[in-house]
Amino acid sequence: MSEIKQVIVVRSDLGMGKGKIAAQVAHAALDAADTARRKHPTWYDSWREQGQAKVVVKTDGGEEALEELQKQARSLGLPVSLIQDRGLTQLEPGTTTCLGIGPGPSGEIDKVTGKLKLL
Repeated sequence: MSEIKQVIVVRSDLGMGKGKIAAQVAHAALDAADTARRKHPTWYDSWREQGQAKVVVKTDGGEEALEELQKQARSLGLPVSLIQDRGLTQLEPGTTTCLGIGPGPSGEIDKVTGKLKLL
């Protein structure tokens, strides 16, 4: 099987602290992985066997950018998870913070996130 990875896209326009970013990325990673486990078990199993590769990138395009990336990823059949904060600390309730894509084939995910910069 080809290389399998997961990419988390974080909104850089929100000014989240490092701990907040870490928590939001964890939410996206777990939720997207759970979706992959259910919908694409072969991808999920390969990803686990290959070491669970994760890449974290950023966008300053706001919620609209995450929604567009989600749409692109879904059109390719990739598992996705759009994360909204509960609003208990730094952000207003319902603020969209990040998007988990995959685990899935690296080449397919790169079609969606390949031009984004690393966080």
